[in-house]
Amino acid sequence: MQFFVTGGSGFLGRHLVTRLVAEGHVVLALARSEQAAHAVVAAGARPVRGALCDAPALAHEVEGTDVVVHAAADTRQWGRPGALQADNVEGTRAVIALALAGHAARLVHVSTEAVLAGGRPLRYADESAPYPSRHSGEYARTKAVAEQLVLAADGHELRTVSVRPRLIWGPGDTTFAPAVLDAMRGGRWAWVSGGDYLTSTCHVRNVVEGLVLAATVERAQGTYFLTDGAPVRFREFVTDVATAYGVEPPERSVPYAVARTMAGVVDRGWRTLHLRGEPAVSEGAIALVGHEMTVNDTRARSELGYRPVVGVADGLAELRAHEQEKRA
Repeated sequence: MQFFVTGGSGFLGRHLVTRLVAEGHVVLALARSEQAAHAVVAAGARPVRGALCDAPALAHEVEGTDVVVHAAADTRQWGRPGALQADNVEGTRAVIALALAGHAARLVHVSTEAVLAGGRPLRYADESAPYPSRHSGEYARTKAVAEQLVLAADGHELRTVSVRPRLIWGPGDTTFAPAVLDAMRGGRWAWVSGGDYLTSTCHVRNVVEGLVLAATVERAQGTYFLTDGAPVRFREFVTDVATAYGVEPPERSVPYAVARTMAGVVDRGWRTLHLRGEPAVSEGAIALVGHEMTVNDTRARSELGYRPVVGVADGLAELRAHEQEKRA
């Protein structure tokens, strides 16, 4: 099969491209910079130069593509109103147009559990859970809008699927672990309510497994949560990840009510005063890591045959070995 991948030079995209190439597929990947193009080539794919907004004009270059996988996104957990709109919403709209113009049979979109983040815990949420009336932060809002665009595009000409991994992690992580480690090293990390609550997780190779199934299983349609299996304690998991990178987590903890109030005040102040950079805490971040966030992947297991290929314990052992080798 021929695949066209957006975000192919990123953390998840590189793992996906490597897997697809190893299985003998032809892979083209969008690359908006020379550095991204080199990363795509190193993973075994052919780069297609351009930005997300250019996607419809690239249809002739991806003619013959069977599956488009849209993994590119602005993953910042905080942004001013509209700041993430171009990449996450308009970029997704452009990729849908590309898939239709290039006569692809299927579009697989990398979504997130954040599309359900409205400030309340998720407890074994499945795909029937409704979007909240108000999303916590621009990331959650724009990813939800993007997912709705993808699902609305499903039809006779194009089958669309949206996968929702919760908390992607693993060697080479450029999003979750770096943010946590930076906060810990900078003295800005505090556990919310001691971190004593459950979270679902999804190792990057398990996400790739789900994406491949969503791309190749004939009956795949709609949304699918992906996880590593049974939920884990948030504090234990984050501590294990941090120590794998050689960082000792602090003991400091704040009650959830305090953390949420503080995040709201900081969020509003940052927007009102037009301060530079990102705030140390935000409503979006608290909504995603400040209380239980567990999801149910039964639908992916029953309809796609999804099974995690890496367990949490094995993934952590792999991460420790990977980081030790880098430090040696």
